[in-house]
Amino acid sequence: MQIREISANANIPQNYLEQLLSKLRRAELVTSVRGSKGGYLLAKEAKDILVKDIIIALEDDLKIVDGKCSNPILNIFFAEVKENMQELFELSLEELDKYQDKFNEYLHYSI
Repeated sequence: MQIREISANANIPQNYLEQLLSKLRRAELVTSVRGSKGGYLLAKEAKDILVKDIIIALEDDLKIVDGKCSNPILNIFFAEVKENMQELFELSLEELDKYQDKFNEYLHYSI
């Protein structure tokens, strides 16, 4: 896709998007194609790019803090939250399609 198209679809300023795509290119997650029909392509299959790969490329690191407190109920809650976050970060771009499906469900209703 061309950067102006990505910018319009994602509602992200083009200058900022260029910075993000530059980081993703350095992380070898996207490739750029020059020329009038140029733009950006995924460098790998969508199934091979994980959410955590993107976050690490953009933020330089990913840390899930493991803090314990004196309340055992909160410890159980935070352990579950940490597990859920790790599962989300392990999703591939291909698996994110299910969120598009969920979004579409919200948009469609029957009378």
